[in-house]
Amino acid sequence: MRALVLLLGFYLVGLVLLGALGALDWWIIGGGHGGAALKIVVVSVIVAIPIVQGMFAVRSPRFEPPADGLRVGEHQEPRLWATVRRLAEETGTRAPGEIYLVPHVNAAVYEESRLLGLRSGRRVLLIGAPLLTGLDEAQLIGVLAHEFGHYSNSDTRLGAISRRGFEQISRTVGTLLERSAAKQAGEREKAEAKEAKRVAKGKKAREVSAGSAGITFRLAARPFIWYGQFYVRVMRGSMRRQEYAADLAAARIAGRDATASALREIPVLDSAFGFYMNSYATLGAEAGLLPPHGEVYGGLSRLLDARSPELDELRGELPDEEPSPYDTHPPIADRVARIEALPDDGRRAHTAGPALGLLADPAAAFAALEQASLTPRALGLRRAADWPQLVHESMTTYTSASAEPLRQAVREATGGDGSLESVLAAIEAGALWQLAEHLPKSQEAASATGRAAREFARPRLHAMLRDLLVTELIASGAARFELSWTGPATLHLPEGQGARLQPALEAAVADVPNTSGVRDLLAAQAAV
Repeated sequence: MRALVLLLGFYLVGLVLLGALGALDWWIIGGGHGGAALKIVVVSVIVAIPIVQGMFAVRSPRFEPPADGLRVGEHQEPRLWATVRRLAEETGTRAPGEIYLVPHVNAAVYEESRLLGLRSGRRVLLIGAPLLTGLDEAQLIGVLAHEFGHYSNSDTRLGAISRRGFEQISRTVGTLLERSAAKQAGEREKAEAKEAKRVAKGKKAREVSAGSAGITFRLAARPFIWYGQFYVRVMRGSMRRQEYAADLAAARIAGRDATASALREIPVLDSAFGFYMNSYATLGAEAGLLPPHGEVYGGLSRLLDARSPELDELRGELPDEEPSPYDTHPPIADRVARIEALPDDGRRAHTAGPALGLLADPAAAFAALEQASLTPRALGLRRAADWPQLVHESMTTYTSASAEPLRQAVREATGGDGSLESVLAAIEAGALWQLAEHLPKSQEAASATGRAAREFARPRLHAMLRDLLVTELIASGAARFELSWTGPATLHLPEGQGARLQPALEAAVADVPNTSGVRDLLAAQAAV
């Protein structure tokens, strides 16, 4: 009833705004303001259109298949489907009709109910691939049982009213703000063109501003934004109670310890997955390289295994979340405390095998998920044969690219060909600081002179010379980047040469440069 009243409140806000616009138009027209009156009426009609559209978009919110999801049928994943059906039966609800794997640390249920939730409809379950990788079977069952608790408590059906309100408000606000932004962009474009003409006449440039363009749309959006904030605050209590009730359903089905450990694991897994995607899965993207098929998401298990001790420390510390009046989910620490306070049910956590065992062929499933979730550009990248190749080739490409400004500097300063030999020759000819003048600089570095300028330039010269030298050593087969799942990629050099690298580089960019150390390293690799 609360959700229904709040939904009706949205329509009341819209009617009040339309009434205010109508009253303004009536007063303007009755006042006989001529051309100005017509302009105001036209503006009010334009503003009223998105309000009316938002109020009378009567179509119920529909579930849209996730753009990055993979739908899996029962014939593809019979064990997963059998587990889902069993859980639905144990929670006393109807099983979903569709299951999607998604590349997120999340699980969710949706239901396309009808008549504002009075009649049930199509049910869909989303399961995050990282959950299958990082949880054991008992923990995953706890997560899914929580989601089915929403089904059995009719949260997904009654949520249609709340979703309708959220969607109507969001649609109306979004449309009004989009039109405001378009109006601002148009006015800014006109102002920039006008300013360009002033500058062409030799006048001083002024700051370009869109002024008050689009303010009418922004003012019309304001009441809906306020009402949306009020809407969330009022519904917050009900939504949180739904989460607590779903947690109790999960503890009953999966066990107290498995449910609590799953909630402890999810923030850790979320952090690990984000780090893995940024530091490993997409490491070679800018070098035109992706991990082997199935390893874009499947490789997460390698990181979790290698960093288990580090992750164990995180598991003991629940996230310290700042409470917000707009949070619809209770803090995880609160949920875990409530679950762990339940009586011991005698079922221990971590007694089951990995959740990946629910998939018939995890590697094939993850490879198919890549096809469904990656962009066409990403799918067109070359695939590495294995992780060591991915790391070595990617790091080699980036190292070579990092040295390019130094190559360009020697071309501009001395006419050299940009090779390491031409750089060393320039340094030996006394042109080190001449090279530095041709490197890109920060504003502070560009204004420095004398020794201060050299101290600004030295670290960059050192780093680029190192990258140029490493590129040369790799090309000759004397060096190689090696994969590490516990830290950054490491550069492997022949025995004894690693200790000589840093002193040789420091000597080459000293106040009185000495390139003999660098040349000795090159001679040693040539001899090998």
